[in-house]
Amino acid sequence: MTLEVLQKTRIGMTVNNLRKASSNDEVVSLAKTLIKHWKRLLPADSPGGISRSNSRSSGDASSQRMDETSNDGTEESKGDSSKDGQSGQTRTQNTTDAVRIKCRELLSNALKASEIPDGAHNPDELAASIEDAIFEEFGNTEMKYKNRVRSRVANLKDARNPQLRQNVLIGLISAQKIASMSAEEMASKEMKQLREKLTKEAIDDHQMAKTGGTTTDLFKCGKCRKNNCTYNQVQTRSADEPMTTFVFCNECGNRWKFC
Repeated sequence: MTLEVLQKTRIGMTVNNLRKASSNDEVVSLAKTLIKHWKRLLPADSPGGISRSNSRSSGDASSQRMDETSNDGTEESKGDSSKDGQSGQTRTQNTTDAVRIKCRELLSNALKASEIPDGAHNPDELAASIEDAIFEEFGNTEMKYKNRVRSRVANLKDARNPQLRQNVLIGLISAQKIASMSAEEMASKEMKQLREKLTKEAIDDHQMAKTGGTTTDLFKCGKCRKNNCTYNQVQTRSADEPMTTFVFCNECGNRWKFC
């Protein structure tokens, strides 16, 4: 570990925050040891340098230097957040929760399931942003949270819908958006078209079987066994194909069709 790495990664600030937030004595002790060791990397003639002649003042100066580094990191973080905001991403909070960490790993693996497109965002950071948005919505890691994460993972890994994963990676769909999208919204273009087609056919079947038909007793309902029906015939296929007969039972509302 070098001073340059400490300043670039701001790992000291992260470890210090973890020390303050943790209730585990072992974690707190280890964090203190790391911070104490890293302080020794500061030059002796710097405001945070270690002076053998006065360890207390050195410790205070080191703390001041660490605080200054943290402040610099905060300003830098604000700048990064601004940039992230322009690209549709936001800074995520670090977490020590095992469930959340595992969910982030699953999301990251889903984003890496295939080739990463040019200009893509960092999959690990995107995964953390998606998980963070889901956790913020539910406020816990219970069943609804897990189901939401599970559905994101399944859709992002779906080989039949590669466009969704690519759109998330390049920022066309933000982390916040994918975190709240419904299954219908995440579906592939082909699936959406198929769903629209089936919906239209169901509506047409319903309307044609109920309206504009002829009442007859020639057909027996397979549900109520009555012969009180209304039917009509429609050319649903090519002209040389037989017409489709739509039947509606006036007694129980059952519908069926045949050619």
